Amino acid sequence: MPTLDGAVVLVTGANGGIGTQLVHQSLARGASKVYASARQPRAWDDPRIVPLILDVTDADSIRAATRAAADVTVLANNAGASVHSPAILEHTDAEIRANVEVNFLGPLFLARAFAPILRQASNAVLIDIHSALSWYAVGGIYSATKAALWSATNSLRLELDPAGVLVVGVHVGYVDTAMARHAAGPKVDPADLVGAVLDAVEGDEYEVLADEKSVTAKATLSAPIAVAYPQLARAARS
Repeated sequence: MPTLDGAVVLVTGANGGIGTQLVHQSLARGASKVYASARQPRAWDDPRIVPLILDVTDADSIRAATRAAADVTVLANNAGASVHSPAILEHTDAEIRANVEVNFLGPLFLARAFAPILRQASNAVLIDIHSALSWYAVGGIYSATKAALWSATNSLRLELDPAGVLVVGVHVGYVDTAMARHAAGPKVDPADLVGAVLDAVEGDEYEVLADEKSVTAKATLSAPIAVAYPQLARAARS
């Protein structure tokens, strides 16, 4: 059974709201060390927290991270990018490429780089932060990249399971962080989200549906398209 007691955790996007909670709550549950990574790491007031420069879009940076954090037992792919416009045809080339690099390729390449380390560790865990929008395509390129990450997470789960590595996929709607500051409607407290994620890790669970949006989105996957997207219902009848 996975445990955070004595774990060595690497958190990407550690400066943000979810990342900060992953750092603090991992330590509260017994982690011995947390690598708090970001492109520009901030200072922390705990000797158990090791600031680590990491750009998930840069291959050299990823390789340097594997050398600096070769004792990792838990990798939390949390770093993400978003766009304000939900219309995928209106995104700029730069917006599309940035979201693909940060939300999909970055977590995948990081998982690939750390896979040999995780396979050799005891009670190893890989956490991928997805989104309810992985299953509900109203977020433009953000939804598309999170859907791609969800698929990749399933592949990673199948490939890492024989080595005893638990792969946890996390789905949530809006979280009360800077990334969602422009979004209307209810938002999940990052502390509550991370608590649910770490409960799942310690409960040996594959997936976290952190709010009603995620539960509903997953339930519509097997429904007709016009159920998930009622704006298409009239076109479907014509």
